[in-house]
Formats: sequence, structure tokens, C-alpha cells
Amino acid sequence: MIFLLITTTIVFWLFYELSYKRRNYPPGPVPVPFVGNIIPFIGNKPGYECFRKWTKTYGDVYTFWLGPSPYVIIGSYELMKETFVKDGDTYTDKLQQPFTEKFRGGKFGIIETSGHFWSTHRRFALSTFRDFGLGKDLMQQKILIEIEEFFKVVDRNIGGEQDVPKEIYNTVANVINQLVFGYRFDEEKQEEFQKLKDLIDIQEKSFTSFKYCIQAFAPGIGKYFPGKSLDDIITEKREDYYSFFDAQIAEHRLKIDFESEDVLDYAEAYLKEQKRQEEKGETELFSNQQLANMCFDLWFAGLTTTHTTLTWTVAYVMNYPEVQEKIHMELDRVIRDDNRLVTIADKNELPYINAVINESQRCVNLLPLNLFHATTKDTVINGYPVKKGTGVIAQISTVMLDEKVFPDPYSFNPDRFIDEEGKLKKIDELIPFSIGKRQCLGEGLARMELFLFIANFFNRYQVLPSATGPPSLEKAEMVGVFPRKFDAVLKRRNVE
Repeated sequence: MIFLLITTTIVFWLFYELSYKRRNYPPGPVPVPFVGNIIPFIGNKPGYECFRKWTKTYGDVYTFWLGPSPYVIIGSYELMKETFVKDGDTYTDKLQQPFTEKFRGGKFGIIETSGHFWSTHRRFALSTFRDFGLGKDLMQQKILIEIEEFFKVVDRNIGGEQDVPKEIYNTVANVINQLVFGYRFDEEKQEEFQKLKDLIDIQEKSFTSFKYCIQAFAPGIGKYFPGKSLDDIITEKREDYYSFFDAQIAEHRLKIDFESEDVLDYAEAYLKEQKRQEEKGETELFSNQQLANMCFDLWFAGLTTTHTTLTWTVAYVMNYPEVQEKIHMELDRVIRDDNRLVTIADKNELPYINAVINESQRCVNLLPLNLFHATTKDTVINGYPVKKGTGVIAQISTVMLDEKVFPDPYSFNPDRFIDEEGKLKKIDELIPFSIGKRQCLGEGLARMELFLFIANFFNRYQVLPSATGPPSLEKAEMVGVFPRKFDAVLKRRNVE
């Protein structure tokens, strides 16, 4: 009798897990109890490969289970436009994972928040960036200063093998720190910079591990893994991260002239707005904890994505000598001088370099799984009813590997972005910054950095492989896409 009861219970439980709980969602791969579809996601490296296969099997809309939680996956550009663009307000909420909420100390920042809180801080950040020159000459000058500093460093070992990605990292870090805190990491601040870099490296390495991915997204089973847990790492490292940001904020607060309307960086702008809010008796929206989390979001997202894209772009060009030759030919025709800094004013005259950057972003395909949106109300997606609060993901990696739009999608071919007249061709399906109202906040800065760095880097140097050959373009060792590591030999071009 007991055996029959146990057997019946197991049968009903399996029926619920494998079939019944899926009845109101779009069809998709069958989830494994406790872990959902996370095993194929982790097992396919990079992680976005499984979504490409599922789109071919189930169509443009299907359900992916991350641990016990269902997410509706949108896998085509046309359907992304119908949902995230034309009906954008319905998809502006965000589902926060428990481990990120613990790390942040609650629902803070801009990446992990929703509703009025999120929209207020997004608007404030965009307005602040515009006020002190994002997309204008001031921000360009800050980036060009860092590029010139990069030149000084690599010129010390010109003609020899050197760690180019390391110096790119320093360049990008200085740009984002100027944006957030208004200063660059000079020799006096190298110790604090190295500490922050070590923390970011630890975070990247943690999320390449099978164990920590399971603990993040399927905590019910992940808690049984032996050894140090993801919870332990968050507890250990959270204080290190926020002590850095808190120290910067406290230093800013002491130096700020609150009577001046001038704003030199994001932290200063925030603290002045915080004071204005306090004078009106409002303290919830612009708290100290929110500022620390905003600094983390801007710093971490602005550094890792741009650094990763730049290192992969250089790696792709090093593997395709004919591409570098075309880049140099275009620069010789338009710029004519390897000592002259390329600026945004030159951008429209350099279609091939823009094409190289576009193709690099498409091939790098940074996000194995895009951010977790959530519906703000009941809705319908492609005929399927979707309740308020359901997770919905615009899986942009699938779109950028769509062979109908990008034939031979795994090949690096910048010419696909050049039309018959030699001009830059716009392809709507190139969406590396995502799509809709939660599109990347730092898109303007990232586009400027990518163009200015790549154009100036290849205008000044011929980039050659080290003795070990060109960098590997293989992504199979990790679920995500991380900065490419390699040595290269740089030679001055001396254009006449």
C-alpha cells in the first residue's frame, strides 16, 4: 500500500513537472525537474547555441525554464518589434534573481529595478550624460585623452610582443571612471584600480562554473553542492565592491560645491539631485544605497561589455589580414596621417571601419541569455496568453545569427554591411544593445568608444600575431563571452 502511494505520488509529480505546469505557456523544450532547461544552456558553449536550435524547433516563441521559473523566449526580430517596441510599456518590468537581490541589498540600481523607480533613474542618468557631454565633444575629448595614454604605453614596447587586451582594459576603465567619478586612474590610484579589477575577474570566473550557475538559477538543488557556495562568494565580495564605491561617494560629497550648477560626473550630479530631493522632504528615490548600486551598474556594465567587444574586434582583424589591409587602405585615403587623431567627424567617411565594428559586435554576440524582462500586465504574444509578471526574454543572439539575414552567420565578413556603392548598409537585425525601452543605457558612449578606439588603433599601428599565432576565435570553453586574451606585435605605420 505504501509502495503504491509512493509510486502514485511520483507519477503525479512527474506529470505535473513535465506536462501540467506547462499547459498555459508556449511549447518548448521539456524541463527537467528542479533545474528546468539549464543543463542544455550551460552545456552548449557559448550558451546561446541552444536558443538558436530551439528557435528552429519550436518557432519564434517558446518557453524556456530556468530552474523552476518559466520564461517566454522571443526569437525573431519581427516579433521583438511587435512586443518590445510597438508595445514597449508592457515589457518594461524586470525579474530580479535572488542572488542579485542579495548582492545589491535589495531592489536597487537600474539593471534590476522596475516601474517608477527604474524609469526615474534611467531618465536621470540619460539627462545627466547629455548635460556633461555624452555624444558631444567633451566626452570625445575624454576618450581621446585615454587613447593617447594607451599609445604612450604600447609605444614603449613597439615591435615587441605585448599584452594588448590588458592596456585596452586600462583605457576603457579610465573612460568609465571619468564618466562616473570624474577622474582617471593615475599612478597614485593604481592600487585601488587593481583591487577593483581583481573583483571583476573573480565575478567573471565564478559564473563560468557549472556549480555556480546551478546555484544561481536552480538554488533548490544547487544548495547540495559541496564546498564554497555562490552565497558565500556574494557575502565575501559584496563588502569589497561597495566599500570602493562608498569611499568614492564620500570623497565626492566632501568636495562638491552644492551651490554650483556645473556637473563634472554622474556621482556629483546624483548627490546634487539627492540634496534637492531632501530639501523637498523626499528621501526614498535618491538614497545612498541606490547611488552605490548605480555606480556599480554603470561601472561594471560600461567596462566589461566594451572591453570584451574591443578585444574580440582586434582578435577578428588579426585572424583576417585582408580585413586589416582594407582598414588601412580606407584610413590612408581619408585620414592620410598616422599621427592625426581620428574623431567622430570622420565617422561618415569611414564606412569600412564602421562595418568592421558592426560585424565584430554581431559575431562577438556578448549575451548568451538576454536580460529578464517581465510583463507589466496580462497580454498576448503570438496568440499565446501571457499573464502579468511573466518573464519574457528578447533573445537577440538568435537574431544576430539568423542565416536568412546574415548568410554563413559564423563567418567574419564586414562586407555584408557595405552596399553596392561602397556605403555603410543599415541592417535592422543588428541589435547588440538589445531592443525596446530597456535598451542599453550606455549605447551612445559604447558606440563612441568602439569607433574612436578601433579607428585610431589601426590608423597608428599594423597589428601582427605573436610567435604563438593569431588569437583563437573559439568560444567553446565558456558559457558566456569574455574578453579575448592574447599577445600581439604592434608596428607604427608611418603613413606618408
